[in-house]
Amino acid sequence: MRFREPLLGGSAAMPGASLQRACRLLVAVCALHLGVTLVYYLAGRDLSRLPRLVGVPTPVQGGSSAAASGQPPGEPQPGGARPPPPSDVSAQPRPGSDSSPVADSGHGPASNLTSVPVSPTTALSLPACPEESPLLVGPMLIEFNIPVDLELLAKQNPEIKMGGRYTPKDCISPHKVAVIIPFRNRQEHLKYWLYYLHPILQRQQLDYGIYVINQAGDSMFNRAKLLNIGFQEALKDYDYNCFVFSDVDLIPMDDHNAYRCFSQPRHISVAMDKFGFSLPYVQYFGGVSALSKRQFLTINGFPNNYWGWGGEDDDIFNRLVFKGMSISRPNAVVGRCRMIRHSRDKKNEPNPQRFSRIAHTKETMHSDGLNSLTYQVLDTERYQLYTKITVDVGTPS
Repeated sequence: MRFREPLLGGSAAMPGASLQRACRLLVAVCALHLGVTLVYYLAGRDLSRLPRLVGVPTPVQGGSSAAASGQPPGEPQPGGARPPPPSDVSAQPRPGSDSSPVADSGHGPASNLTSVPVSPTTALSLPACPEESPLLVGPMLIEFNIPVDLELLAKQNPEIKMGGRYTPKDCISPHKVAVIIPFRNRQEHLKYWLYYLHPILQRQQLDYGIYVINQAGDSMFNRAKLLNIGFQEALKDYDYNCFVFSDVDLIPMDDHNAYRCFSQPRHISVAMDKFGFSLPYVQYFGGVSALSKRQFLTINGFPNNYWGWGGEDDDIFNRLVFKGMSISRPNAVVGRCRMIRHSRDKKNEPNPQRFSRIAHTKETMHSDGLNSLTYQVLDTERYQLYTKITVDVGTPS
């Protein structure tokens, strides 16, 4: 007798059931592959959308892309006030809070503007700035017979934020530079300095801020003490790792002359026109110089007891030598600078004690400097192109 094979179940039904399950599995695998491909495609176009697509909370959600990069340019360290964001382009000052003291051919002036395209990419994808900026133009024609309007200058440099802060938009600069200018009654010189240096510093792709340290009153001028004050006050705004100390009347003639720090202390103004574009003597360290934060702290900053003109730059040179450092310099062609000619300021006459003080740098450098610095901040003003800090430095003792 022959038995009828069952229509469902049994071994005769297995081949059809297995094929059905295999088809369902294949459809599921295709759907999963399509979904994963879609997620990675969208992620490649805009990384910030990926967390929302897959439902994973990250620091990117609910905040700016710059916040996810850890230490964003322009963000102050704890204990300092961040410069207010610019609401308009103006050269008028913004009041700040008082602080207590703490321990031969080239491009002409018309081409002095900086225009760097802003990339729409987020801070997460920004590369490091190159060792040498591709934006540099080389030798420049420097003239001091053209009028400078600070409001117009601010409009021509729209990427500069209130307080004179700038951060490259298309790369991340490792050079966080505070430029410190000792100052009193030199407003016209400051206009030329801002006119030439802001475009240069932007082309050098530096993360920088400008600090004008204004000595109040009519006591003898103390350049080195103002530089010490600038060092401490700038660190309240941002974690700068390099400090450029510049007289307000010196302008570089080549933007390859880098306003940043090197492995050794840097003398920047090595070939000034007043000295026939040469170094007046080997130990000369005046005009414009740059020290890293570590280098500056190693020598206990600059001396506070040089009142009047002269001597403090030689004392600084001695401090560096006594701490085993050497001076680095650009060559005499790249390092050419022009000085704005002027008569000597009142209350900045030559210091008659400078030579005897220089002779004793080794004995005084550990007790005269940052660890003995006293001053009072009278006013802090955030202008569009710079921060001006007016201070009482005391009187000679």
